[in-house]
Amino acid sequence: MSLQDIEVYAFVGPAGTGKSHRATHVAKKNNVDLIIDDGLVISRGRILAGRSAKSEINRLRAIRRAIFEYPDHREEVVKFLESRAPCRLMILATSEAMIYKIIYRLGLNAPSKIINIKDIATDDEIKEALKERREKNQHVVPVAKAQIQKNFAGKLVSQIRGFFRGRDKDEARNTVVRPLFSFNGKVTIETEAILAMCRKLLDFGDYVKKVRELELDTDEDKIDVNVELDLKVGDQSALSIAKTLQKKIQTGLSYITGMEIKHVNIKVNEIYL
Repeated sequence: MSLQDIEVYAFVGPAGTGKSHRATHVAKKNNVDLIIDDGLVISRGRILAGRSAKSEINRLRAIRRAIFEYPDHREEVVKFLESRAPCRLMILATSEAMIYKIIYRLGLNAPSKIINIKDIATDDEIKEALKERREKNQHVVPVAKAQIQKNFAGKLVSQIRGFFRGRDKDEARNTVVRPLFSFNGKVTIETEAILAMCRKLLDFGDYVKKVRELELDTDEDKIDVNVELDLKVGDQSALSIAKTLQKKIQTGLSYITGMEIKHVNIKVNEIYL
């Protein structure tokens, strides 16, 4: 079987309106086998594959995790879904545009049914859910507490039981978490700060004699790094040193900033023996 044998449902609503809270009930009502929510594949209160976007260190990385931009994460989930086909899958997202981004990246069919949070919850319930999100900055995960403790890196806050009770007790369990990326306000990273990070990452023993040029090309949350430098070679070749520096910058900048480092272009100006 292939991913084309998976029937896709979409459950859509703005962040904080109670989608995850109601996900298990909606899935049961529509005979859905699997749920995708914030980067996780979930069934009957258990995490079966993926990694939670709520475990990321900042909002930017959380968004990228939720739409499966990271190749290893995407490959793990695709492989798991292929093993479960044919089945019914419900994707939770804040908009239809986000649904189609996830579908595109995972190679799934277009949704056969789109369910809006307003079809499930009253206006008063949605307002109350939004108020809770604003005041407490807590998120619901449709997963049992034990699963969260094993798989989720964020801070466990509390557990909700019996929102919708069923024969399978795990189906009625949700867990409330405070994500690692929770903070108030807006964070911006100045170009000079990123350049300073690059200079620090280019510190590689005695191999780097001089950094002649260091430039950034930015496009939204993506960066190209262009470096021209002089190298001192000995036990390592210039090519080996350049590749190590590429990896240091790619990994270090991505981890610190949460941005996608598309290319690290290193030009060697002079070589010292």
